[in-house]
Amino acid sequence: MMRALWSAATGMTAQQLNVDVIANNLANVNTTAFKRDRAEFKDLIYQTLQRENVYGGQGRPVNMQVGVGVRPSAIVKDFSEGNLYQTGNPLDLALDGPGFFAVLGPDDKVYYTRDGSFKLSPDGNTFMLVTADGYPVLDDSNNPIVFDGNVNDITVSPLGVIQVKNPDGTTQEVATLGIYNFTNPQGLLSVGNNLYEATEASGQPGTRDDFEGRMGKVMQGFLETSNVQVVKEMVDMIAAQRAYEINSKAIQAADEMLGIANNLRR
Repeated sequence: MMRALWSAATGMTAQQLNVDVIANNLANVNTTAFKRDRAEFKDLIYQTLQRENVYGGQGRPVNMQVGVGVRPSAIVKDFSEGNLYQTGNPLDLALDGPGFFAVLGPDDKVYYTRDGSFKLSPDGNTFMLVTADGYPVLDDSNNPIVFDGNVNDITVSPLGVIQVKNPDGTTQEVATLGIYNFTNPQGLLSVGNNLYEATEASGQPGTRDDFEGRMGKVMQGFLETSNVQVVKEMVDMIAAQRAYEINSKAIQAADEMLGIANNLRR
């Protein structure tokens, strides 16, 4: 009965974490390019009451083991693509397929994002392409993208080449967006503000040449929505709530059984 108490307690703790993950998904249902999380669990070590015992084709062919609960094993990101919706803003960029934009954080580290709602930050006679938080967007050489004052008719090609139109009608290439991908995107570290940091688990960022056929094209005038599906999250939350309730019932049942055992002498 004590084993039942502890096993059910681990189940309640696991389902509480599951609800926390689902709640975060629902909170970010309207966050641009948000990727939903999914909690994963593993069973804990088993107590072996009796081992299998087969000699000469006779004996007990199975083990007698009792589990002692569950534990969270991972919270993984679902990097499936969200829907693209048209904004008409030439500085709104979305990736139709795998990949991340590179930005420079306030700590001079390079971070990666799927959120392409970029802005122009004026600095004297020049303009820098930045995120909504003011972080510089980087080109394919990890340098900030700067316009020399001419920001007329900005166009971005599917390969990320940024061009502006000169007063004489000709076009001028400004830079090429830094777009990267990772061998294991689930290994990226979420740091908030729609940013990810590369880790040893994610591997080093690779360019379009490194991921030939596995890199998205740039869609100008579009943004990517969150890939959270509200109906699915609500169903998952109901299932987690019911699992939490069932584990609490198991604790109550074990408590009542202990009460009966304690009152045997009465």
